[in-house]
Amino acid sequence: MIFGQALVSPETGLPLRADTPHSLTDGTGRWPVIDAIPFLRVGRADLAAAALARLDAGEADEALCELLADQDAWWDGPAPAREALRDLVRNRAGLSLRDAMARLGYGRVGDYFAHRWSDPTFVAGLALIEAHWTEPASAFELACGIGHYLRELDLRGVRALGADVVFSKLWLARHWVVGPRVALICFDAAAPWPVPGLRADLALCQDAFYFLEPKREILARLRAVVGPDGIVAVGHIHNSEAANLSGGAALSAGDLAALFPEAVVYDDSELTRAAAEARVPCPETAAALRQAEAFSLVEGPALTRLPRPLDRGLTVPAPGAKLTRNPLYGEIGPDGAAALSWPSERYRSEYAARATYPATTRLPPGVVGGPAALAAARQREAVALPERW
Repeated sequence: MIFGQALVSPETGLPLRADTPHSLTDGTGRWPVIDAIPFLRVGRADLAAAALARLDAGEADEALCELLADQDAWWDGPAPAREALRDLVRNRAGLSLRDAMARLGYGRVGDYFAHRWSDPTFVAGLALIEAHWTEPASAFELACGIGHYLRELDLRGVRALGADVVFSKLWLARHWVVGPRVALICFDAAAPWPVPGLRADLALCQDAFYFLEPKREILARLRAVVGPDGIVAVGHIHNSEAANLSGGAALSAGDLAALFPEAVVYDDSELTRAAAEARVPCPETAAALRQAEAFSLVEGPALTRLPRPLDRGLTVPAPGAKLTRNPLYGEIGPDGAAALSWPSERYRSEYAARATYPATTRLPPGVVGGPAALAAARQREAVALPERW
């Protein structure tokens, strides 16, 4: 069961049941489960069999290494070294999130995930959801990565489920980002979904929809999750008619209008600015956004179509959050200020122009408090990072 829903095999459609503490079966085949994360990717029969053989032999760490080496079709980096994976699994309790991603060989994706709490696209996604917030009791995120949005939803009492095609991302989410309360499942968005009865008040797909195919069918499944009364939020869809640094199967404004004829549509950058300024974001027609780098949109009932002011909720830290100075800032200089130190030139090129945090800060390293803390957090000069960031 995931989210109270029975799982089915993505290959046969037959119900899955636990046949051991570490596997599921439909009676015709078996699927591994590690750290409460079912691995249900299609086209990975050999990988699943290798992991199951290790699990059945009592070699749980080696089984985990098998699954952690897997990646998606867009990945163009080298495979992680087996000994690095063994070191990660063996020492995971004492490693930071950044240590873990280094051992997984995440490279530039690791930079992106490590600093996502302050990047403009993440802020835009939070703004999109907050502007059309309906007090959801439950949420499902497709292509959830390592769980940045799931964490924010969970901290606000939303029962959350995340799905991704890459097992290692979900495993990082489980141990470094969201903990045990959030349900996680590994499957292919393009294949039959193993959660056919899934229902949630909010379905989201952030900074990933442009990678997914077939888009129309995947969108229909997201709409089915929320039914007629829920919200679908799709953020940071790259515009195929504008220059950007990321790959994927991007959409034009015309494509967007055809796929989402009833949606409330935004320039992604407008959402970022509105969040920093604590104001109502301004929607546009798809036709007016032909030059935008990326689009964001929501679908839902008529009562949710007017955006709210971004003066509370997801765009500010959760109650009780511990704030620290944004780790993008380097050492404090002789003038008492610290300047931005970008993790890579690519990262700077992608985010510097739209960043909401200032080029220099006078915040001290470590925990940030006092009257200025909330304003610093809204600008992402200060951030609420996971405990083992």
